[in-house]
Amino acid sequence: QVQLVESGGGLVQAGGSLRLSCAASGRTFSIYAMAWFRQAPGKEREFVAVITRTGGSTTYADSVKGRFTISRDNAKNTIYLQMNSLKPEDTAVYSCATTGTAVSMIRGNYDYWGQGTQVTVSS
Repeated sequence: QVQLVESGGGLVQAGGSLRLSCAASGRTFSIYAMAWFRQAPGKEREFVAVITRTGGSTTYADSVKGRFTISRDNAKNTIYLQMNSLKPEDTAVYSCATTGTAVSMIRGNYDYWGQGTQVTVSS
C-alpha cells in the first residue's frame, strides 16, 4: 500500500501562483511514476502532469504546458506542482496518484490516490 497526502491548495486570483505538494508513504519503493490529476465540478477527472521516480522524465497536458511544472524530491518521497499564470478554468480538486508500471495519462492505470486539495482561481 502507498498512502498519499496532498497540500497547498487554496484561493488565488487569476494570474497568480500556487505550489501543491504530495507526500507518499508506505511501499514507496514500488512507485514508478507519480502524477497530478484534477477534477472540476461536473467534469471528469483529467490528467495534468506526471514525473518518473528515477530520471525525472515529465509529461504535461497541453492545457498546462508552459504554466505548470512538476518536480520531485525522492529523499522526501514528495512531488510538487508549481502552478503559475493560473486561470479560472484551472479551478478543480487536484489529486496525486502513483503507478508502479509505466507513465500514463489514463487515470485507470494508477494504483493509489490521495484525497485531493481544492484549488480555486477567481477572475
